[in-house]
Amino acid sequence: MKDYQLAQINVAKMKDINISDAVMKEFVENLDRVNNLAEKSEGFVWRLKDESSNATNLNPDYDEQIIINISVWETIESLEKFVYKSFHTNFLKRRKEWLQTYGKIYTSLWWISKGQIPTLPEALDKLDHFEKNGASEFVFDFKIKTSLSV
Repeated sequence: MKDYQLAQINVAKMKDINISDAVMKEFVENLDRVNNLAEKSEGFVWRLKDESSNATNLNPDYDEQIIINISVWETIESLEKFVYKSFHTNFLKRRKEWLQTYGKIYTSLWWISKGQIPTLPEALDKLDHFEKNGASEFVFDFKIKTSLSV
């Protein structure tokens, strides 16, 4: 496992038209806090971001309602701790206040070589592969992580 890191993609569709709308206010106000927490978390390696230090404007379809998050972590456990046992968890529990479901599969995990940075097209391909083919050693989620280790 020392030669690999975990990449993840999470895609969401906002309830309102774009990130500037009133329904997204609290979400946006806490985005920097959540991103800073991620970057300071044990096991964090990298996250997709633009010049403003977030990724809310980065999406492949130029759809203002879509938010994409891609990050790299040293282990599944480090990502899991951030997602489910930190300030981030509060927002995860409240996601339906701001976000709609994005397709059947909206998050995917996969192993990459240490030092590799996933591209947006690669991450979207992983998500698409997972939706079409289900979990495998190629792409998976938190639910089946223990049976698929490198």
